[in-house]
Amino acid sequence: MRIKTRRFLGAAVVLTALFPLGAVPAQASGGGITVVATGLNNPRGLHFGPDGQLYVAEGGLGGTTTNTVGRCQQVPPPVGPYTSSGNSASISRVDPRTGAVTRVATHLPSSQTSLAIGGDVSGVADVAFVGNTLYAMISGAGCSHGLAGTNNAIVRVNPDGSTTQVANLSQFLMTHPVANPEPSVPPGDFEPDGTWYGMAAKGNALYAIEPNHQEMDRIQTANGHISRVVDFSKTFVAPADWRGPTAITRDGGSFYVGTLTPFPPVVPGNAQVFKVNPGGHFTLFAGRLTTVLGLAVDSSDRLYVLEMSDAAGFPTPGAGDIVRINTDGSRQTIASGLDLPTAMTIGPDGNLYVSDKGFGFPPGQGEIVKVTLS
Repeated sequence: MRIKTRRFLGAAVVLTALFPLGAVPAQASGGGITVVATGLNNPRGLHFGPDGQLYVAEGGLGGTTTNTVGRCQQVPPPVGPYTSSGNSASISRVDPRTGAVTRVATHLPSSQTSLAIGGDVSGVADVAFVGNTLYAMISGAGCSHGLAGTNNAIVRVNPDGSTTQVANLSQFLMTHPVANPEPSVPPGDFEPDGTWYGMAAKGNALYAIEPNHQEMDRIQTANGHISRVVDFSKTFVAPADWRGPTAITRDGGSFYVGTLTPFPPVVPGNAQVFKVNPGGHFTLFAGRLTTVLGLAVDSSDRLYVLEMSDAAGFPTPGAGDIVRINTDGSRQTIASGLDLPTAMTIGPDGNLYVSDKGFGFPPGQGEIVKVTLS
């Protein structure tokens, strides 16, 4: 995950020292919240596969070695320069019945922001299936992220755990700039390789969200062709009106896209969800939301919105929640007390699965929790 001082997931220092864990137990209005799996490193996007298993993207461990300063354009301080100690990101398969965790792809790029804002880690951002084939979106790679000779990319995960690059996302950003890119000097924090976050599958294509540049792109899995669906920067000009798209989920032929707004401080109610049609036209679906990092739609067409932290000020463990938006527009908070959650999906059992303790926690403390819906 990519964390910015003004936006994204806020200057995360050692959060466990600031906010004791367990002080506010997570609660759900349905059947409760249960921990499904533990031992993960910065868990991010997650999706169920055709085998009924849950596949989880992990950001990895980052690292503090500076390898690329002076070799390419860097992200400006205090966010940059990025550092890395190599390839510690991974993709895990979780058995939702037993909680057993098996890493199905390892040694993927992992990097982190400057320690001045907490050293927030990025690696594998999300996963998705097209048919029986697993794809992953890499967000921690690239020269500007301290990893020369690598690219942010869509990769196919092969049966033996190796990966094959399908599309070069870093190159696409550099050759197809948005209308109003983020400034490359403070208060802007332009990201040459991008901070790719959410991904959804539709047909044989993947739809990827990139918040720093404010865009939604389509990737054809057959040939790796990338095309832009929406350039949100035409409407929301950074840095003054940046609304970084982060979460994406399908709703029939269209998509819901959730956003963040600049912080810290977190300003409750500033985030939104847009509905995007296949042609790229978007309309406001819901406002008065906060730090949206996950979206899911149930069989009754109700939208679930994961809020990373709905408390004013600094992102706070225990302040994450899930809001359900019903078809009549009414809302209900169905879960609260989550610890800096980063992604959400709905399972074949109709319950929600959330990547919790998704950033700012020591290695191995990331979890997957289940929110049982009544």
